[in-house]
Amino acid sequence: MSRDLILGTAGHIDHGKTSLVKSLTGIDTDRLPEEKSRGITIDIGFASLILGEFRIGVVDVPGHERFIRNMLAGATGIDVALLVVAADDSVMPQTREHLESCNCSA
Repeated sequence: MSRDLILGTAGHIDHGKTSLVKSLTGIDTDRLPEEKSRGITIDIGFASLILGEFRIGVVDVPGHERFIRNMLAGATGIDVALLVVAADDSVMPQTREHLESCNCSA
């Protein structure tokens, strides 16, 4: 019997959330022309992944504060969060804000 989970991304803009989702699932969650041209996520995107007994729905959310309404729309019903931090950039102020939004402790 499979178990369904919703995984949401979190992290600073340009830290590779969408690239990681694409690497894991093969799905580019940036579908809008503006997202492609600007190289940033503006609206929530969706992908799926099967890992053993788990069927995982992935919600890739924007990391920029200007798109916080879109991020919050995608953050409802998340079972597990994937906090992404770029190794070449380290933890940023928005990284800490996203962590707080996940109700996690630092």
